[in-house]
Amino acid sequence: MRLKLLTAIAAATLLAACASEPASTTQTTGTGTTTQTPPSVTRSPQEVLAAEAGDRVFFAFDRFALSADAQATLRRQATVIGRFPQARIMIEGHADERGTREYNLALGERRANAVRDFMAQLGVPAARITTTSFGKERPAVVGSNEAAWAQNRRAVTVLQ
Repeated sequence: MRLKLLTAIAAATLLAACASEPASTTQTTGTGTTTQTPPSVTRSPQEVLAAEAGDRVFFAFDRFALSADAQATLRRQATVIGRFPQARIMIEGHADERGTREYNLALGERRANAVRDFMAQLGVPAARITTTSFGKERPAVVGSNEAAWAQNRRAVTVLQ
């Protein structure tokens, strides 16, 4: 009798453990990498932005004008940002290691401002957006070659 009771409890436990859950979500980031989020995990606004629109745009050497690719990314970002009306937006401007610290801080600021201005044109309230420049102080990729420099010439959108 006890064996039958224990068997029934074990079977019920196994069935409960096998209860179906929604499938996990697979997303492709703006950089082409794929992330998988379990269904029970709630993603932060920043994670949603990175997964659905990409959180950064890149610039040509010594430039702060937005390319067509950057504008397309920012349009996607504006759509995602619209889903989080309470989130504050920080735009971080960055530069590669070439040039003086002061020059790169100014260039990073112009890049962040270019992104802010474009976002405002897309309807993102300017009052929600702040900018900062890190110049060359926070490289995404360490290295002294064109591949590293290209990844470091960027503006990153951070939802807070």
